[in-house]
Amino acid sequence: MTVLRRTAALGVSTALLAGGAMALAPTVSAASSRTCTYNLTDFTATVDGDGVNYRTGPSTRYTAKGRLYDGDRLRIYCGKGNWYYSSLAKRSAGGLAKGTVGWVRSDMLYQLAG
Repeated sequence: MTVLRRTAALGVSTALLAGGAMALAPTVSAASSRTCTYNLTDFTATVDGDGVNYRTGPSTRYTAKGRLYDGDRLRIYCGKGNWYYSSLAKRSAGGLAKGTVGWVRSDMLYQLAG
């Protein structure tokens, strides 16, 4: 079931990119992240997995700020490749504060809704 959810999240990401989901101007939150290559407006997502690294940049080369757990909710601002720049909608199960910004891989999310 998890593979199906991750495949669905990847499919949504691909559809958004192919469908021209780019915005002309980045949101205020996205503007602080200079590495974004596309913007997403008003999207939320739910984490699918336990111990998912919430990183300082869009690759495994960046350090983890902390961990996200199944059901943690994020607001997605923009992305680069298969990574999303986001903020926590509420305190995470791992103890990260509401509003903490970071990067998460798209295949670690199972719900992306606008």
